Amino acid sequence: MDMSAHLMVLNERPPVRMVRGEGSHLWDHTGKRYLDFIQGWAVNCLGHSPAALRRAVTAQLDAVVNVGPAFHNEPALALAAALARRAGLDRVFLANSGAEANETAVKLARKWGQKHRGGAYEVITTRDGFHGRTLAMTSATGKAGWDEAFPPRVDGFPKVPFGDVDAVERAIGPRTVGVMVEPIQGEAGAVVPPDGYLAGLRALCDRRGLLLLCDEVQTGMARTGPLFAHQRDRIRPDIMTLGKGLGGGLPIAAVLAREEVACFALGDHGSTFGGGPLMCAGALAVLAALEEPGAADARAVSSARLEFQLRAIAAEVGASVRGRGHLWGLLLPAPTAEAVTRRAFEAGLLLNAPRPGILRLMPALTVTAAEIDAMADLLRAALAS
Repeated sequence: MDMSAHLMVLNERPPVRMVRGEGSHLWDHTGKRYLDFIQGWAVNCLGHSPAALRRAVTAQLDAVVNVGPAFHNEPALALAAALARRAGLDRVFLANSGAEANETAVKLARKWGQKHRGGAYEVITTRDGFHGRTLAMTSATGKAGWDEAFPPRVDGFPKVPFGDVDAVERAIGPRTVGVMVEPIQGEAGAVVPPDGYLAGLRALCDRRGLLLLCDEVQTGMARTGPLFAHQRDRIRPDIMTLGKGLGGGLPIAAVLAREEVACFALGDHGSTFGGGPLMCAGALAVLAALEEPGAADARAVSSARLEFQLRAIAAEVGASVRGRGHLWGLLLPAPTAEAVTRRAFEAGLLLNAPRPGILRLMPALTVTAAEIDAMADLLRAALAS
């Protein structure tokens, strides 16, 4: 019997069912073990089923699961305060997914444009950028071909090359309200911009009176080193979005904004499940685990090991490497990424191919040196085959 007969087919999946996870490993229904360097697309920042997350969620289940958006709950208040302090921002909206957070961020920017820029609504985004799969975020995304998907497209998202501040300035017009970028483009294969890019965007937005929106859905929660990737450039965005790693596997996201920008009126926005106590309790546990003594040092060591192994492999096969922290892309000399991921899967290694010639690696931030070395051996074998 085909167990997937009633699911809509939106992506190819191997004919196995994953039934258990622990740390950097997954097991399927046959008992086969996989070394997971996808981790739910950079979601499981502490690995599969971490003890801290299990404890927090179990305790919250025993207290209250959902009180709805009409009432405050303690985990949501604590999480909002914790995120605001660490980001140097003032107001937080809690949501369920990165796409929802980005949609909210654009709505907030447009509201601010109505109040402060004569109705300006355009948000400049970048080619090959990725901001989600809602109708508006499909239009905001710069992935090739998506501008023709699901017409009519949502207006208001001019596209410019990533990493080019001058191109952003040329795209500014009377209807421009802000600029939205990923500090590192994740879906495009861990594309790192030139040094000074975010600082240049910050200066440009300040000079022209525009908002800077940082999409940290994939890069946030220490994925690329600092808690938020933009902190490496010592800037502060006007609006920031978080998702993926925020819940360590649980569906939660956030929008953070400066006080002056957080201009929604009552009823302008909402989310039935956003900010629920169960998910917020989990996110608080994730944040605490990321900030445990020695955790940042351990991440620095493992990310250096990961980079070392990937650069060694790249030199052996004529590839190149880009990325930072625990988000890396391996650019292959031929468009064989899908074939490599299939061979790796057969051998027990989970990889992602976001483009025909690119492999993306997004391991748990808790990955060990031994697991990184094991990944390298399996990847070498997959490339050789």
